[in-house]
Amino acid sequence: MSNQKNIHFEISERKVLLRLFDVVFVLSAMYLVGFLFHFKYFTFSATNYYWTILLAIYINVFGAVFEMYSLQVASNHFQVLKSTVLTTTATVVFYLLTPVFSPQLPKNRLQLLVFYLTVFIALYTWRMIYVQFLASNRFVQKVLLICDKEQVEELILGLESADPHYKIIGYVKSDASITDNLEHHYIRCIKREELGLFVIENGISELVVASQKTDGITADLYQQLLQLLESGITIREYTQVYESKTLRIAVQYIARDFYRFFPFSRSNQNKLYLSILRVFEIGLSLLGLSIGLVLVPVIFIGNVFWNKGGLFYTQERVGKDGVVFKIIKFRTMIENAEIKGAVFTTTNDSRITKFGKFLRKTRIDEFPQFINIVKGEMAVIGPRPERPYFVKKIAEIMPFYETRHIIKPGLTGWAQVNYSYGEKIEDSLIKLQYDLYYIKHRSFYLDLSITFKTISTVLFYRGQ
Repeated sequence: MSNQKNIHFEISERKVLLRLFDVVFVLSAMYLVGFLFHFKYFTFSATNYYWTILLAIYINVFGAVFEMYSLQVASNHFQVLKSTVLTTTATVVFYLLTPVFSPQLPKNRLQLLVFYLTVFIALYTWRMIYVQFLASNRFVQKVLLICDKEQVEELILGLESADPHYKIIGYVKSDASITDNLEHHYIRCIKREELGLFVIENGISELVVASQKTDGITADLYQQLLQLLESGITIREYTQVYESKTLRIAVQYIARDFYRFFPFSRSNQNKLYLSILRVFEIGLSLLGLSIGLVLVPVIFIGNVFWNKGGLFYTQERVGKDGVVFKIIKFRTMIENAEIKGAVFTTTNDSRITKFGKFLRKTRIDEFPQFINIVKGEMAVIGPRPERPYFVKKIAEIMPFYETRHIIKPGLTGWAQVNYSYGEKIEDSLIKLQYDLYYIKHRSFYLDLSITFKTISTVLFYRGQ
């Protein structure tokens, strides 16, 4: 019996397909409209090739800002419609208003409407094809786990929530001392002697080994894994899969020899990268402080009526190499908010005023931190700085927590754009996983991704 594996796409492959065919469908639609209806605003020519390049760039940039390349959004009909409308609107408006590199505005305003509708219909048509075809079960990647029984639920939730097309359909217990074969929800427990047959009959394309107990990988199971590997089945270690799917480091599965698992990015010591980044940070900080000065009168009035305290407040935070500095923010809480001691901020924290909530949602409360960036205490992108009290408390129970301090803390970061506000110690573990992922993979590309996600956070009013 042959192994009939389903065709599937990795997360990166799906995102490339989404980006590529967004551009292909829009340009093809433009060509057809021009050919059939003599549409003259946008025409293809060797002399105006930059029109096409600019349009493709705008589609990808605004698609990233409005979450067109999030697989969760791309698989949802309503979210696709919302993102497509926003992306089309921003793309068309910026394209029309870009001098030199885009066509001159036509005298016939109907052509502008045709241009907008063509971009929208092309994008939406491709996205519906993706939802109905590429996001369907026929392209699901079927996976089998080899793990301890108590790990099953955590592993399933961790992997499937990150990739909607990654389905774990069974698991083999590696617990050497446990003989019962209980199913876990819809996940079937496979007997070791049935492993090879189950893989073939169910079109399994990948085995993920997550056992922390080496005595569970018996000689018989090891031989079966070798045979499956030789037959073309992919076998991967769980921490590698977890990192590639969730974009964070599985610190809970890493022992003291953690350097084997996340060698830090060379960008952390790359002088050219750091110098370019510093120039960018200074420029952005000066712009941010200028905007902040314009907003100060409005914030001052709102603070007088609703916050009823000092306009600014400072707080000690831990920075690079564990050095403590004072962070500066606009006030968002009532005075004496921590009279009973330091506590984590919660989602509906009663200490946050209504005006303060607005400042947090729009991230306006963070503007004074550009002063910290200019002083060199913070960066634009990096792990968010935590208070010394919480650093000490969390570090006592969480390995690697102080590893965050090998780079400057940031105004925004990988954890901030991917996870909600930390309300308890468990949330700090997840945010640590994201922070370590950033430190490991730090690059211009990842910084750009965080920038786009931060813009999305502000535009969709998701500040914390």
